[in-house]
Amino acid sequence: MRDLGGLWADLTDLVLPAGCAGCGERIPGLRQAFCPRCVGELTALRPAPARPDPAPPDLPPCVALGPYAGALREGLLAYKERGRHGLARPLGALLAEVVAAAMGAAGPVTLVPVPDTARAARARYGDHLDRLTRHAAARLHAAGWPVRVLRPVRALPRPDSVALDSAGRAAAADAAFRLRRADGVRVDGPVVLLDDIVTTGSTLAAVSRILHRAGMTPKAAAVLAATQKRRLG
Repeated sequence: MRDLGGLWADLTDLVLPAGCAGCGERIPGLRQAFCPRCVGELTALRPAPARPDPAPPDLPPCVALGPYAGALREGLLAYKERGRHGLARPLGALLAEVVAAAMGAAGPVTLVPVPDTARAARARYGDHLDRLTRHAAARLHAAGWPVRVLRPVRALPRPDSVALDSAGRAAAADAAFRLRRADGVRVDGPVVLLDDIVTTGSTLAAVSRILHRAGMTPKAAAVLAATQKRRLG
C-alpha cells in the first residue's frame, strides 16, 4: 500500500551529512538519509508474506517489507549499530506500510513491539524497536487508523543469538521474555507483533506465546526484513 503519504519525503529530508545510509556513498551536496538510487530501491519494495523454513510453533503469519539485503539491510545497520537514530522516522514509515499490508484494510489495531534487553537498549541509547513503533503508529494514525501501542512484555538478559543454531535460538527465546502485569489491559482491534528482522522466527513465536496466554493472540507479525535464506512470497 502506498496510501500512507509522504514516504519519499521521509526517506530524503533528514539532514545527516554522513553519507547515504543505504550504500554509504558520500555524494557531493547530499544531506539526506538516503541517496536517490537507494530511495528508489526502498520505495520499490512491497510487503509480502515471509515464513522461516522450518517455522517454529506459534509463529503468527509474518509479513516483511523485503529481504535483508541492499539498502534495507544497510539502513537497518546504520540505525541500530552506527548511531543514526534519525533513521527511525523513515524506517518507521516503512514499517507502517508493512502493518497496513498485514491488516489488509484500515481499522483499529494494537501494536506490540518485541522489546530490547536493558543491555541492548543502553548500547543503542534506547530501545530501537520502540522508536520505530512510535513512528509507525504516528504514520498509521495520520492515515486514519485508530492505533494503540502496548508494551506488555519485558526482555530478560539472554546470550547473543548470532552464534546459536535454530534450536539454540528457540531455547534462548523461550527464556528471554516475561509478561508484565496485564490485568485490565484493553486491546483495540487485532494485535500486530512488530520486529525489525525475522530469521528463524523463534523470537516472534516466543513473544506470541506469551501474548496468547494473556489473551492477546497476535493476528500477524510485521517486520522490515526477512533474512535471505527464508522464503518470501
